[in-house]
Amino acid sequence: MWNFKYKYHHLPQPFKCTIYHSHSRYIHTYTLLLMAVIFSKIGILGGGISGLAAAKQLAEYNPVVLEATGSIGGVWKHCSFRTTKLQTPRCDYEFSDYPWPLRDNSSFPSYTEILEYLNSYATHFDLFKFIKFNSRVIEIKLAKSSSNLLSQKPFWEVAVQTIDASIQWYSFEFIVVCMGKYGDIPIIPKFGKKKGPEVFKGKMMHSQEYSKLNSEESCQLLKGKKVVVVGYKKSAIDLAVECAQANQGEEGKPCTMVVRTSHWIVPHYSIWGLPFYLFYSTRFSQFLHQRPNQGALRTMLCSLLSPARKATSKMIESYLLWKLPLVKYGLKPDHPFEEDYASCQMAILPESFFPEADKGRINFKRASSWWFWEDGVAFDDGTKIEADLVILATGFDGKKKLRAVLPQPFSAFLEFPSGIMPLYRGTINPYIPNMAFMGYVESVSNLHTSEIRCKWLARLIGGKFKLPSMEKMVEQIKTEAEIMKKTTRFYKRTCISTFSINHSDEICEEMGWTSWRKKTWLAEAFSPYNSQDYQQQDDDDDDETN
Repeated sequence: MWNFKYKYHHLPQPFKCTIYHSHSRYIHTYTLLLMAVIFSKIGILGGGISGLAAAKQLAEYNPVVLEATGSIGGVWKHCSFRTTKLQTPRCDYEFSDYPWPLRDNSSFPSYTEILEYLNSYATHFDLFKFIKFNSRVIEIKLAKSSSNLLSQKPFWEVAVQTIDASIQWYSFEFIVVCMGKYGDIPIIPKFGKKKGPEVFKGKMMHSQEYSKLNSEESCQLLKGKKVVVVGYKKSAIDLAVECAQANQGEEGKPCTMVVRTSHWIVPHYSIWGLPFYLFYSTRFSQFLHQRPNQGALRTMLCSLLSPARKATSKMIESYLLWKLPLVKYGLKPDHPFEEDYASCQMAILPESFFPEADKGRINFKRASSWWFWEDGVAFDDGTKIEADLVILATGFDGKKKLRAVLPQPFSAFLEFPSGIMPLYRGTINPYIPNMAFMGYVESVSNLHTSEIRCKWLARLIGGKFKLPSMEKMVEQIKTEAEIMKKTTRFYKRTCISTFSINHSDEICEEMGWTSWRKKTWLAEAFSPYNSQDYQQQDDDDDDETN
């Protein structure tokens, strides 16, 4: 068991800070009131799905959960639109010990249903007692250096700005960072001189700002406007549909999507009458794909089976090209379907998307670069589009959010030169002591991905097993990164969807759990894995498998 003991350290002094408000463009100087340091063994930064999973698994340590806003839910609460839905059936997005009511309902739940589920989960397991709302982390400092993660652990000092602008300092022996890859810091394209939003007479906003609007406000903003949506991932697609819905009738204006890179989109989880999970989500289907630590024989088999992988991707592509008017609208991607799946970029299409396009309410413009002119948007092919409103669905910079609060030199260790975030088991950065990261590795079900890692982390902290050496952790991270780079050009997203079962196998083995979780060989080979397969094993089971 890790030895949690506290030692005295200094109390930070009062200070003044200057805050630049991006909306009002005013500079405010505050004298911030500092309060006595609060000591706790474990701090969890964020109250989204990863933060809740961490709080549940680490509840025996009475963790402090620092949530920047006034509610739990993360991106589901703060980055959702009125039409936002989950992209998987609810049974594939649930905690292992808290199934959905009516979990066999095949419909995709709305974001409000997901928030109700998360609040119900937090209430059921009494997690709200751990959460400090309106507590925004503004600085993290290391009080004591350490070269070994498991010996003479340092203290992390965390400065939190509360709702009344006072500063509360916390001291933790271990921090679980669950601040997420999405939200808070939007990615805004850079423009040349006199080509930015300053020359545009209309309004420009990021999807993050749009998500703050209620249903009535969003409809009013879009109605009767010539709207340009920049992007072609899930948020952009949902925005285009909402724009079309708000512009029904003769006076409605079309929405134009500016598409730089087209990605494969799926209308439902069925391909030529076969359930989608058969292609990528079973142990048998993932056997076709490369995975870390596979050995020379398996590497040779994967090479021999590469035609089968390509055939699977082609089969899905043929169905999507038959089912959807991708060629008609110039939206056929230039890369195989497998590359989008392997980078977790496969989006589920709203039913009304292409019907609205057929009615002329959604248009498409392929362009590698664009910029503003006074009445709209211009493109590298010399064409222009008039616009009243430009909405950027250009994503978020999660690493920049981390760099803003982590001290040097640790903020420099957040990614390899390749752009991949170095995380052993998707959780531990070998270069940053006594800190774990949750929610920075993606898969088909990010909730399951986070929960099983939180279980793994709880057993690591509880002394059930030890981490390998730094060299071995780095070697494992690089091996996984190489697999991602060989599978997709979009590898920087750190997605494990094509070897997710093997990834969970290795986590189970380190925890002392049985890695094969199904009851029969047939189910093990051909049934999809989900969180229910990884329900908690008690200590007796753990001991028996060690």
